[in-house]
Amino acid sequence: MTMAPQDIFPHLAGWVANLDDVFPGKQVKPYFAHWEVGHILSLIVLGGSSILLNLRLMGVGLTDEPSRELHRNLGRWVWIGAVSIVVTGLLIGSSNAERLYTSEAFTAKMIGLAAALILTFGVTLPTARADGVMSVQSRLAAIAGLTVFGLALWVFLSAKLANPGLWHVITAGALIALYATRGWIRLAYGALLAVLIIAQQYVTHVVYKFDDYASLDPTNKAFAWAFVVLILGTLTVQAVTSGRTQKDGAFVRLMALAGILVWVMTAAAGRWLAFA
Repeated sequence: MTMAPQDIFPHLAGWVANLDDVFPGKQVKPYFAHWEVGHILSLIVLGGSSILLNLRLMGVGLTDEPSRELHRNLGRWVWIGAVSIVVTGLLIGSSNAERLYTSEAFTAKMIGLAAALILTFGVTLPTARADGVMSVQSRLAAIAGLTVFGLALWVFLSAKLANPGLWHVITAGALIALYATRGWIRLAYGALLAVLIIAQQYVTHVVYKFDDYASLDPTNKAFAWAFVVLILGTLTVQAVTSGRTQKDGAFVRLMALAGILVWVMTAAAGRWLAFA
């Protein structure tokens, strides 16, 4: 089963084929690269501001200031980035519609973007404004955002050629876990992570030949799941042990992690459009 937009909305093929010949696609097409730079900068502003806020909610990063102060300074940039990413995305999409229409990575990016916006505006911003206390509305947004995020990951994992891009997400998660953990948890995590990395390199470079795709594909997927279990397990233990004295502490920290990883996945899916 494929999940490109053409498979989900086949009746739109004629309309999509004509988008780059009408306004605004026709006018944007000669300057596609310029608008794409704007799109990437918008993603950096939006995702970067959201990541800084989420790191603070995890108890790391800019911890000298309360989260409500960071919200006051960064909230406007989140909104600027959101508006800019939607505008630039619609413009470059209209000038490159047929390419996107056949891309499963584009489906993953759009679903991931929806999840990122839900988690950012429904969870991260209001929770940061409330100094780490999550409201009932934010909890409902968290459930919705995680559901959509899970769907995006499933599409990314299932898509042809796109699933190697999940290593961007795994690598980001591994680095965040190393940064966010403390004491014995960091030592144990670092040791297990090193063992997994060495084991993967040995199996995929020594045990199997570089062109033995029939063996390498399931092996890499098995290692991917092992990394995911290690990362999430470690961060869960850290969140629980460090959040005992704060209301909603553990759940807030885990949602902050999801708020970071969803932006990493969305960016990875966007960059993978050139290959998938």
